[in-house]
Amino acid sequence: MTRVKVCGITSVTDAVLSAEAGADALGFIFAPVSRRLVSPGVARQAGLSVGPGPARVGVFMNQALDEVLRTAEAARLSAVQVHGPVSSLYVQAISGYYPVLRVLRPADLAAEADVWTGVPGVTLMLDAPEPGGGIPLDWAALKAAFPSGAWLAGGLGPANVAEAIRHLRAAGVDAVSRLEAQAGVKDPAAVQAFIRAAKTA
Repeated sequence: MTRVKVCGITSVTDAVLSAEAGADALGFIFAPVSRRLVSPGVARQAGLSVGPGPARVGVFMNQALDEVLRTAEAARLSAVQVHGPVSSLYVQAISGYYPVLRVLRPADLAAEADVWTGVPGVTLMLDAPEPGGGIPLDWAALKAAFPSGAWLAGGLGPANVAEAIRHLRAAGVDAVSRLEAQAGVKDPAAVQAFIRAAKTA
C-alpha cells in the first residue's frame, strides 16, 4: 500500500487531524523561504501530540549541515527531507543520523537517480521544480525514468493522487497546497479525501 505524507504541518491541530485520518508521515517545513515555516518547538509539540505512529519529517532547502542536524534534534524528527543542489557527501552525512528523503526534480533524475538507488537510508522523492506550487508533473512522460521505490510529490490532491499512483507505482505520496484551506492551515475534508484516495489506489 502506498504511504502518505501530509506536509506543511504548522500546528498541533493539523498534526492530530492528519494522524487520525491515517497519514504515515507528517512534514514540518524549516526552509526559511516557505510560507509554511514552522519552529522546532511547534514541530516537536505537534509530533509528541500524535505519538510514535506517524513519521516526523523535517523539510530543508539549501541549509547548512549543522543547522539541519540541530533543528532535527530540537524538533524530535524521525527523518529529514532534503531539497536543493547539495552534494552527495552532505546527504550521506545526514543519513548517518536520520533516514533521508532526497528530493529531485525531473531534470535531475538522469544525473542523480542512479547515485542513490539502493543506498541504505536514502529514499528518492520526485517533486515539481517549484515545491509547494501545486503544479502536477507529467506522470506519463516520467514513467520510464521513475525510480522503483521512489516517492512522488508536486501538485497532488484528492482528485488526482490515485491516477498519479497508477501511472508511476509510487511507494509514497506527499501533498501540501491542495490540502489547505489557506497557506499553513489544513482543510480536514481534503486531508481525509487525499489519504483515502491514496490508500485505495
